[in-house]
Amino acid sequence: MEQIYLDHAATTPMGKAVIDAMYPVYTEIFGNPSSVHSFGRKARQQLDGARRVMAKSIHANEKEIIFTSGGTEADNLALIGTAYGNREKGNHIITTVQEHHATLHTAEMLEKQGFDVTYLPVYEDGKIKIADLKEALTDATILVSIMYVNNETGVIQPIEEIGQLLADHQAYFHTDAVQAFGLLSIDVKEMGIDMLTASAHKVNGPKGIGFLYADETIPLQALQFGGEQERKRRPGTENVVGAAGFQKAVELVMEDKQQRSVRYQEYKELFMQALQENDVVFYVNGDLDSTIPSIVNLSFPGTNVETLLTNFDLDGIAASSGSACTAGSVEPSHVLAAMFGTNNACTTNSIRFSFGAYNTTENTKEAAKRVAKIVKRLTA
Repeated sequence: MEQIYLDHAATTPMGKAVIDAMYPVYTEIFGNPSSVHSFGRKARQQLDGARRVMAKSIHANEKEIIFTSGGTEADNLALIGTAYGNREKGNHIITTVQEHHATLHTAEMLEKQGFDVTYLPVYEDGKIKIADLKEALTDATILVSIMYVNNETGVIQPIEEIGQLLADHQAYFHTDAVQAFGLLSIDVKEMGIDMLTASAHKVNGPKGIGFLYADETIPLQALQFGGEQERKRRPGTENVVGAAGFQKAVELVMEDKQQRSVRYQEYKELFMQALQENDVVFYVNGDLDSTIPSIVNLSFPGTNVETLLTNFDLDGIAASSGSACTAGSVEPSHVLAAMFGTNNACTTNSIRFSFGAYNTTENTKEAAKRVAKIVKRLTA
């Protein structure tokens, strides 16, 4: 039985070209980028090349790219680093109730440190309202952190409007763009984004590396202490081999961005059409027209997440109930609870399907066929 992977929002397979780009770095470029001899300079050259590619992908300056261990560290650095580095300007932070836990748990920690945090609501379409953000802003607001694309629903937030609103305010604007990066066009300067998070393993790169773009004018306090790497903002010997893989992955996704978007959208529509043709009752969580091509979150009335996922797995289908960081949990989705209320059935009967490089027209149809069979059996 063919195993079919529909969980690309959790992580993506590394492409062969990415692995091929990393191999010679493992074997030949082993120097420390901080060393002044030829081995170190060779490693520094590799790292600088990767940094330039990251910067170009979002129209930033290469000096504004901070390599991290992934999206979680980048989110932590954006929130904590900005909060601590700008405390004299105010102590108010704005985020949303539907953020990834890398942001939510960091905001909760900052509350315990004495910062005032406002959590904006999201509505049944999965979006915030600009009016709510405008009302929440105060003279003490120093940071607004709102994710670009929700990792569970795939809903895109009004990022450009937020950037415009904050253009004349002291607050810095951070967006967790882990799900958006590589699929949506991003120009941080034009969009008024001061900080942005990205992660390699969401774009067919290696795990264990990501970056935080941070405008070089932002006072950003480092979270760790040690050497002077990453312009003193993130000490520690850099992950050169990871950066090489990340670089190749970004080069590939930027070359193929439009074609992949069209392809993943076709898979998503084909999947839902096949479910309908098999008389499966389901509802889309969030505004479907506002989602990225690769993600759809479906509610199956009369079912529950645990049973669905167990049966999917037994039948060779990999999907999830939401964030991979909480996929082992049986707690209701905090994102869907924010959208529909904590007692709504969809919080415990919804599945995220996410499409990507491991999918084809054929296995998408086959996956829908298997899912339909399981859902109909469980609801008979």
